[in-house]
Amino acid sequence: MTLTTNTALLTDLYQLTMMNGYVEAGIADRMACFDLFFRQLPFGGGYAVAAGLEDALDYVANLRFSREDIDYLASLNLFPVKFLEQLSEFRFTGEINALPEGTLVFPFEPILQVRGTLLEAQFLETALLNIVNFQTLIATKAARIWESSDRAPVIEFGLRRAQGPNGGMSATRAAYIGGCEATSNILAGKEFGIPVSGTMAHSWIMAHPDELTAFRAYAKIYPNKSIFLVDTFDTLREGIPHAITVGKEMKSQGHSLMGIRLDSGDLAYLSIEARQMLNEAGLHDVKIVASNDLDEWIVEALRHQGSKIDIWGVGTKLVTAAPDSALGGVYKLVALADERGEMRPRIKISQNVEKTTTPGEKAVYRIFDCNANMIADVMALSNEPPPSDTSVVIHHPQIEYKFSRIDTIHRIESLLVTVFAKGKRLLPHTDIQKIRARTKAQLDSLHSTHRRLTNPHSYRVGFSKTLRELKGAMIKENMERV
Repeated sequence: MTLTTNTALLTDLYQLTMMNGYVEAGIADRMACFDLFFRQLPFGGGYAVAAGLEDALDYVANLRFSREDIDYLASLNLFPVKFLEQLSEFRFTGEINALPEGTLVFPFEPILQVRGTLLEAQFLETALLNIVNFQTLIATKAARIWESSDRAPVIEFGLRRAQGPNGGMSATRAAYIGGCEATSNILAGKEFGIPVSGTMAHSWIMAHPDELTAFRAYAKIYPNKSIFLVDTFDTLREGIPHAITVGKEMKSQGHSLMGIRLDSGDLAYLSIEARQMLNEAGLHDVKIVASNDLDEWIVEALRHQGSKIDIWGVGTKLVTAAPDSALGGVYKLVALADERGEMRPRIKISQNVEKTTTPGEKAVYRIFDCNANMIADVMALSNEPPPSDTSVVIHHPQIEYKFSRIDTIHRIESLLVTVFAKGKRLLPHTDIQKIRARTKAQLDSLHSTHRRLTNPHSYRVGFSKTLRELKGAMIKENMERV
C-alpha cells in the first residue's frame, strides 16, 4: 500500500514557481544533485534509523500530473500554457541513491541523494521530505523505546492519537521498522504484514454486571487469547484477584490466560505485586502488560525500579514522537551542471555554521572493527577513491582543524545504494521483516555508549581530506567576494 496520495499536487507552491522559473531562465535541463539529510539527531539521542524509502520510491515511480491537476494549476493564473503542457508529460527520469531502510544514520549524511535535471530533481523536495522525515523520526523513537525496555516486546497502539489516518499508517510502519513487535492497527497489519495484538478496553468491563463476570465472558469467547485489563476499579483488591480466579478456571479447562494489563497507577509497584500474586496462584506463565503514556524514559525508569513488566504497550508518545515534533531534514542543491554540462559543486553559506551545506556529489562509507562494530563514517566525494583499508583520517564536518585517525579497520562498507534510475525503480519491494531485522543488526553493531538515553557518546562522522578542502575553499571564495 502506497501511503502517499497519487497526486503530484502534494507539494509546495514554490516548487512549481521555481520550476517555471528554471524553464524561463533556460536552465531547467541542466543536471543537478540534491542531498536529503538532517543536521541534528532527534530526542538528544546518539543515532537515527532511516525509514520511508519504500513509500518514497512508490511516490516517485507513480508521479504524474492528472488532467484535473493541470486544470487547477491553470486556474491559479500563475503559469504559462507551455509550462503546464510540459507538466502534463512530467516523469522523473533521474537517479536516486539512498541508505536502505533500517540503516543507522547520523547528522549531515545523505539519506537520499537525487540526481536529475534541475526541473525534475527540484520537484521531488517536498514529498520526499514529508515521507522520509516522519518515518525516520518514528522509527528512531521506536528503536529508543525498544532499547530502553532491554529489547522486551513493545506493542504499538497509537492509531487513535496519530496525526490522521495517513499519519497513523506511516507511524505504525515506521514503529515496526524501529523495533516494535506488533500493532493494534489492523489495516497496517493487513497492508504491511505486521503482527496485530490487542487486549480490551474499560468499556468491556463496564458493559457487564461486574468485573468477574466480564473476565469470564471474555475468557469464554477467547479461551487462549485473553489479556485482562485489571485497573477498572481496584487493581490489587479486585482486578488481579478476579483475573487469578478466571485464570485458574481457564487452566482447569485446559486453556491458559495470556496476560493482564496495567494501565494506571504506580506501574512498578503494581507489577511487582501482580507478579507475586500470579506466581503464588501458580500462574507463572501469565504475562504482565503495561501501558499509560509510556516513552523510553518512563520505560527505562520502571526497569530500574525493579518492575516485573513483560510487555510494553506504547501509543501516543511513540506515534507523535514526543517531545520532538519533527525531524529537521532538509533537501539542498549540492552540484549543478555548467553551460558545458560539467557538474560543479554548489554551496549554501550561512551565519549559522551548521547550516552551511556540504558541496559536491558524495559517497558515504562506514568503518567496522574486527568485532563487526561500526566505529566511524566517512563522507567523501563520489569521484575520489574509497578510503584505505589500513588507516583513515577523517576531518570534523564543522571544525576546520579537528580530525581523527582510525587504524583499527577491519571492513569498509559503502552505504548509498542506487535504488532508482532512468525512470525505473531498481530496488525490489523489500519485506518489512527484513527491514526490521536490518535495524536490529545495525543496533547490534553500534556500541552501547552511543545507544544510551542519557548523554550518548557521539558517533564519529567526518569528511575525507578532499571533501574538507573543497568545502573550505568554497567558503573562502565566497567570503572573498563579499
